[in-house]
Amino acid sequence: MNTHVWHSGPARPGSAPADAAVSCHRRLRGPYTGAGTLMRALVPVIHEGSPELVRQHAIEILSVAPELKDRIGAAPETLTSLAVPEERTRIYAAVRTRRLAHGLTELLASYVTRRASGPLVLEFTDVDEADHTDQEFLAILLRRTQGTAITVTVGTRGKDVTDELASALTRYARPAAAVPARPDTRTGTGTGTGTTVGELLRAYIDSDGTSDDPAALAAYEAAEPELRARLHDERAARLVRDGDWSLRLGAVPYHLEHGRDPAKAGGDALHEAIYYCAGLGFWHAILGFAPRARALTDPEDAERYWDFSGKMASSLALLGRTREAESLYLEVRARYALPMAQMFTGYAMAMLYTRLHPRELRDHHLAKTYLSNTITLASLLPEPEERIFHSVFQRNGLALVEMHLGHLDVAYALVSEGLERLDRELPAERHRLHRSVLVHNRGRVHAGLGRLAEALADHTAVIALDPNYPDYYFDRADLHRKLGDRAAALADYDKAVSLSPPFWEVHFNRADLRAQLGDTEGAIADLARVVELEPDQADARVNLVGLLLENGDSEAVVPLLDEGLRLDPAEARLLQVRGQLAWESGQTDLALRDFDLALEADPDCVPALASRATLAFESGDRDTALDHLTRAVDTEPGNPDLLYNRGYVYQAAERWQAAVADYTRGLALPGADVGELLSQRALCHRALGDRSAERADLDAARAASGPALTAGAA
Repeated sequence: MNTHVWHSGPARPGSAPADAAVSCHRRLRGPYTGAGTLMRALVPVIHEGSPELVRQHAIEILSVAPELKDRIGAAPETLTSLAVPEERTRIYAAVRTRRLAHGLTELLASYVTRRASGPLVLEFTDVDEADHTDQEFLAILLRRTQGTAITVTVGTRGKDVTDELASALTRYARPAAAVPARPDTRTGTGTGTGTTVGELLRAYIDSDGTSDDPAALAAYEAAEPELRARLHDERAARLVRDGDWSLRLGAVPYHLEHGRDPAKAGGDALHEAIYYCAGLGFWHAILGFAPRARALTDPEDAERYWDFSGKMASSLALLGRTREAESLYLEVRARYALPMAQMFTGYAMAMLYTRLHPRELRDHHLAKTYLSNTITLASLLPEPEERIFHSVFQRNGLALVEMHLGHLDVAYALVSEGLERLDRELPAERHRLHRSVLVHNRGRVHAGLGRLAEALADHTAVIALDPNYPDYYFDRADLHRKLGDRAAALADYDKAVSLSPPFWEVHFNRADLRAQLGDTEGAIADLARVVELEPDQADARVNLVGLLLENGDSEAVVPLLDEGLRLDPAEARLLQVRGQLAWESGQTDLALRDFDLALEADPDCVPALASRATLAFESGDRDTALDHLTRAVDTEPGNPDLLYNRGYVYQAAERWQAAVADYTRGLALPGADVGELLSQRALCHRALGDRSAERADLDAARAASGPALTAGAA
């Protein structure tokens, strides 16, 4: 039974007491309005009893509730977080908000196991008015806390939510009948009875425009525009003076853009919100702020208008909406002949065409053309430090394009020369972040050139410069593995895990390493964590299933298969495993169905081809078995087991020469079962009358398999 509850409609939840009840309306505090309010309510309590738990999740907590820094202290700083806006050349990927959501969920899950007062009941209202960050958090919270001591009640007013949240509500929350509507505590009225029009107007303003009280809304809409504007300004002033900083991401810009000076005061407030969100990777929130900012800004105010447009376009690009981003960049390029606007958008267009566009739209030569222009513009900037920095920055972008074109030596020269120029011509304290980026990029080029020792040295150097940035440890671990130092690789993976909110990639790679080290249980734990974090990671699920089967734990495999095939009914590898389990339990018809479904989904699924061939062989249909095995061999020509199997079918069909050919090919491949291949080839030589070749193979088989080998009469 679902433990979570979903109220949909105009009425609000509130039928049961909650440990924390919060509104998620983005007009209040913008991104993470709900999650941040929840943290402000619970973290002081958690910190009192479990300060180490709070420290473990400080990045997540302070990202959604920055006001708590004075209470819990700062999170570990990186050069990215310390960089001033004009020096910030690294931006967070869109997936960062998922990592934050997972970290917050795990904080709550850990807290509920420690608290003495029993289950944790959380209530979230106005969820369909929430920013994407809150909706993403709630979708993950609903899924990962289903069936635990955490109960989540979600209230929506009837508007659409994100697809992920809609799916989570449908699957993990039971619909609840609407409870009688409570008075709207944000206005203190409910029906407006016995309340003056002036009081209703002020109540609506003081709700920060979130009230759904019809009487308050009517009073607001009927008020004189000048009065409304004055009240908005007064409310904004009070919030700035007395309220939390995060109100500047929601209520403050809302009031100022409806106040007496929307273009200047509202524009300034939105500018502050946009830059703050860009620094934390809240790209969806910028897509809410930037159109409002553009609407307030006269396009003749070129610097501000193209700045807002550029931030909006960058957000679109990072969220995968690259065609829309390109349209905005081109709008700016057509409208403004300003050097900085042309340089910024030219670089951005190059990144679209070399990295961010779908593969079918990428054009590295066009990207290089854009960068040739931006490099020229950078060289003409009048201020020396700007000219030096932007010249190096643009050439670093060109290095990426040259890498994509396969010109690694050119890329190496561009990055190295840029780093040397910054060190030579700028003070050491300037652009520390970009210097570290250049060192890291040089290491990547070294790796691409096969200079692994030099690549490792650069990664070690960049870690010394920026020791709290987890991605560097993740990348260095890969280099350690290529150099054969598995212990060092494992240590780096462990360090990356300790420094970051949860991200599945590090667990996936660490699982592979642990499996190589013989730590099957550790590998299983890491893969299970990947599937818990992101259930749609099919490779991790398939690998986890394989390790569990190797461990003989077929019972644990069944729910993994069921969930994986619910998410993707055409995942051929999982269909094949389900068929294999059915076959082993004697359900041949079900096995055959699943093998056929797997091959329908992926005609080159080698395990399904091999299994289907075995079923055909066992039923006496050697031709079908050979057809499937031939397709499998064509797909994986370096697989000695497939050649052995096809050779065996040829042998059973008395096609001796074909069998000998497959066994011979198999013997030349790494990983071959040499003794078995030689023994079977010896039988074929016997059938062909070549007794000398038979004896030679049997002698070689004995040598390969040891003295325990027994062979038929020679």
